Amino acid sequence: MTTQAQATQQASVAARIAALPQLPMEALWALWDEHFKDRPGHHHRLWLESRLAYKIQELAFGGLKPSTRRKLEKIGETGLLPSRLQRDADQLLPGTVFTRIYDDVEHRVTVCGVRSFEYHGQRFKSLSAVARTITGTNWSGPAFFGLKPTSRNKEATQ
Repeated sequence: MTTQAQATQQASVAARIAALPQLPMEALWALWDEHFKDRPGHHHRLWLESRLAYKIQELAFGGLKPSTRRKLEKIGETGLLPSRLQRDADQLLPGTVFTRIYDDVEHRVTVCGVRSFEYHGQRFKSLSAVARTITGTNWSGPAFFGLKPTSRNKEATQ
């Protein structure tokens, strides 16, 4: 495929995806029926749009490699990231929000930048400092917020 043809195809795919939020539900369901065998048991519009957007891209550009799909399925089953991906996850993007329910209270922490987190309007230099504020005890912040397994979870997977 030529560069011009690729650019045209990308623009067409982008336009189709951008149009999804403006489609009436009837048209969204018709598009769903074209691409999927069964309808989901719910009618959450954003979920439908995201799955349709992925399917449109998958048909235009190809799907995930089988090895990538297997890796993602393993992560989904175990909840554990491979060590290389864990290191990448440690580099958190600003705007990322972590939510943790602790003592029946939902706690939300926003990543502001490298070593900068906001919790209840206060800035912290680490997730561990936030976890300490929430729990009153020393915690690994990444473990507290589910970014890495706790020592108890590590023992269970070995």
